[in-house]
Amino acid sequence: MTTRIVLIDDHKLFREGVKRILDFEASFEVVAEGDDGDTALELIEANTPDVVLMDINMPNMNGVEATAEIVNRYPDLKVIILSIHDDENYVTHALKTGAQGYLLKEMDSDALIDAIKVVSEGGSYLHPKVTHNLVAEYRRLSDSNEGKNAYKAIEYRKPLHLLTRRECEVLQLLADGKSNRGVAESLYISEKTVKNHVSNILQKMNVNDRTQAVVTAIKNGWVEVL
Repeated sequence: MTTRIVLIDDHKLFREGVKRILDFEASFEVVAEGDDGDTALELIEANTPDVVLMDINMPNMNGVEATAEIVNRYPDLKVIILSIHDDENYVTHALKTGAQGYLLKEMDSDALIDAIKVVSEGGSYLHPKVTHNLVAEYRRLSDSNEGKNAYKAIEYRKPLHLLTRRECEVLQLLADGKSNRGVAESLYISEKTVKNHVSNILQKMNVNDRTQAVVTAIKNGWVEVL
């Protein structure tokens, strides 16, 4: 099954680079390109895509404004934000608006392809650096409000009742903000093996994506948050 993609970014060279990456994936088809939010709405109407890759900073209508309008008009359409900003305010605003993914433009090609596949199948995907920053903000808020004692009362314990020791190691590295490549390099295993471990973790934890896995692990004290 082919995933139909509309690509929106006002930087032509970046857009062309992303398109070349996507063209190598047989299951992807870039059906249209544009450079602002207004154009995105026109292209979506004309091409009925499955996924929209959307820059966040654009003239006329920006990516967040366009995402809100897209989700309102086409609730089943998936939007992935592309951004240079890793600040949690940008991320939470985009996600609240209805985006299912948030990627930094420093991403590698594997992360881009993985994100599109996960989101097109109904999951959500955050760039590992973004996940790390959200975890840090979660910890800061937990340490500064009435939840402080409750948070610190959670004893760190590996979920060996649920995951293997290797899967516990992978889960911890995900919480540290590592990408699949970063996990592979840390554990001296292949990226394919990492993907298998992540898939097993998601299934065993009954969550849809790695972000949910990390949040659940933090709440249960299954990972250390430094």
